[in-house]
Formats: sequence, C-alpha cells, structure tokens
Amino acid sequence: MILVRYADDIVVGFEHEADAQRFREAMRERLQEFALSLHPDKTRLIEFGRRAAANRARRGLGKPETFAFLGFTFICGKTRRGHFQIYRKTRRDRMQAKLRVIKEELRRRMHQPIPRQGQWLRQVVTGYDAYHAVPTNSRALAAFRYHIVDLWRRTLRRRSQKDGSTWGRVASIANDWLPRPRILHPWPQQRFAVRHPRWEPDARMGPVRICAGGAQQ
Repeated sequence: MILVRYADDIVVGFEHEADAQRFREAMRERLQEFALSLHPDKTRLIEFGRRAAANRARRGLGKPETFAFLGFTFICGKTRRGHFQIYRKTRRDRMQAKLRVIKEELRRRMHQPIPRQGQWLRQVVTGYDAYHAVPTNSRALAAFRYHIVDLWRRTLRRRSQKDGSTWGRVASIANDWLPRPRILHPWPQQRFAVRHPRWEPDARMGPVRICAGGAQQ
C-alpha cells in the first residue's frame, strides 16, 4: 500500500480491492473509539492506477474515476508514447474561488496607477504558480493567467466609458508585469528519489525510488 497524508486528509492506495475494504472498515472502527467518523462525501473507493482503464474497459465501464486532493484533481492519463501517467490539474472550483477574490480586490484597486496594480497582480500570480505549477498542469496555469488579464482589462475599462483598454493593449501591459506560465516543480520520480540513510554499496537494500503511481523500483 501507499499512503499520502496532509493534516486530516489522506489518500491510500492498494493493489487489491479487498485490502482497501478492510482498511476502510478498520479506519471507521478506530475513529469511533475517539468519537470521530470518516467524512461521508469525501470517503470513497475508486479504481485508479495504471491498469484501471483496461480493467474497466473489459467490464464495459467508462474512464477511471478521478479524485481531488490538496487543491488538485488527479486523473488517469497517458503520455504521448502511450505510457500510463497521473495527471494533476488545478480544481476548477478552487480556481474560480480565487478569481472571485481577485476580482473584488481589483475593483478596490481600480483607480490605482497601472504599475501599482501590475506589481500586486505579479505577486498574486507568482504565489499561485508557486503551488500550482506542477507537471501536467500547464493548461490550468495558462487559463489562470488568461483570466487575470481579462479581469484586469475589465477593471481598467470600468474607469471610464472612453477608456481605450483593448485586449491587445492590456495583454501587452500584462507581459511587462505578469510571469509567463511555466512548470516550477519537478516530476514526482525526481522529487521522491531518496537513498536509505544506512545504505552502503555492499548492503542488500539499494536505493529506493518511489515513482508516480506508487510503484517502487
């Protein structure tokens, strides 16, 4: 099994469904001892992983289900060469919520000079990318930046009915202030490549590498 945990949110992966069923029941019984319970909407079993698509296709089912964790939607996908790959995409509801906050703040800053607005928006986009700029999420990053530029354009046009803030003009201004979307974080197999602290050349245990999908090499 493989377990990923942050605070009270966890994702646990198993090779066999029966193990997953037993684990869920054991978790439920254990939490009851402390007057706690599993979240009824967030706790579910899904078929996910490198064999999920093929197994579901043999049973006449659709694509593997997705799941959300820490602001991302996790999707069973493939590389251009047809190999299995986990796709991480920013949750749409989280992005929309962030854009609503930025929209309200831009209205408050409507009459500030463009350089002050640009400096603030650069901090916003840089902070957003610092968390969301993971591999396979480039489209969501580009979409977020596009919506930021559009909100900025709408805000500038609200200053005056005669304002000439066309899309081209605002996009040019945005290029001076907003960072371009790019992936900042390494792939999981690079980030989780570790050596056992007691590993030695003659030891039986070699380097351990945990790859995307939970496989060990």
